[in-house]
Amino acid sequence: MQAVFMVGEQRSGSNLLRVILNSSDRIAAPHPPHVLQRMMPLQTHYGDLQVEQNFMQLVDDVCRLIELNPVPWEGIHLDRNDVRSRCLENSVVAVFGAVMDCYAELHDASAWMCKSMQNIRWATDLNNYFSNSKYIYLYRDPRDVALSFSKAVIGDKHPYFVARQWAELQSQCLEQRDLLGEKRFFSLCYEDLITEPEEIVRSICDFLEVDYKQEMLAFHKSKEAVRSAGSSQLWENLSQPMIKSNTNKFLRDMPEDDVRIVESVAGPQMDQLGYRRLFVDKGQEERFSELELQAFAEMNERQKQQTEKSVDPEDIRRRQDQLRLLESIKLGFEQRPMTKFSVA
Repeated sequence: MQAVFMVGEQRSGSNLLRVILNSSDRIAAPHPPHVLQRMMPLQTHYGDLQVEQNFMQLVDDVCRLIELNPVPWEGIHLDRNDVRSRCLENSVVAVFGAVMDCYAELHDASAWMCKSMQNIRWATDLNNYFSNSKYIYLYRDPRDVALSFSKAVIGDKHPYFVARQWAELQSQCLEQRDLLGEKRFFSLCYEDLITEPEEIVRSICDFLEVDYKQEMLAFHKSKEAVRSAGSSQLWENLSQPMIKSNTNKFLRDMPEDDVRIVESVAGPQMDQLGYRRLFVDKGQEERFSELELQAFAEMNERQKQQTEKSVDPEDIRRRQDQLRLLESIKLGFEQRPMTKFSVA
């Protein structure tokens, strides 16, 4: 089974590209429950994973995380013993690969793609476990990314924190691109995807060794796009045709001071990826004092709290189910009931 990881940063068109590729009958690309992002930091809570009961608890928790996903994986039943039998080692990465294999097999696909963009943080683990893995690196102008996050129901809101994470993730992606080479690492920018979609999607299909089909660009009519669009305002554009003018919105909607912050924090990575700076030349980046950073953090929290007030309550409820599961894992085995397993 071919394992494919889409990496970069959120608010960069990743769900758009996901539903496009999911429209291929050879690629299974479910809405991601962010298994690695959520479970890798919790791995130590399980103790020694060579102890079968501990590992089976991890298997169960990953399956439950998926079962509580805000956009459900329709039609799949995750048999815990089946998932366990697919694991080549006792690790979070192995369980992640097993459940993705289950999903791909259900959809008769030869490859699966995970759109959890921060998976690049665990590239070493992924490369070690998935010997044939491929990466699709999708990047977008960080000024538009920051603007998008400022209006989204998730993530940081202040441009400093958005730009800092964007720069960190791009650096990790570029490092892996140099390490893996073009046979395993495909790079594209969001701006090219929306202006030259057929050319870009054909190139991705060649990279993944699957046939290109014209209906892939009619993604907005697919069941997966409609379900995702109806699950959260984050993805409401998925039910519409591609918006080719969705670039350089920061020129109109972002204050110059915010643009300067982004260009100061993420300037080197912008230069590497070919994004032209407007206000902050190379070597002229602003340095922020502790007092300024504290003020940025306070503004960030206020903006996040304000944004939460406008979120659809049902969207919040769906996300809280997963959060409650993660909190229960943090309590540890001593303070939560253990699931009983029969190991085949």
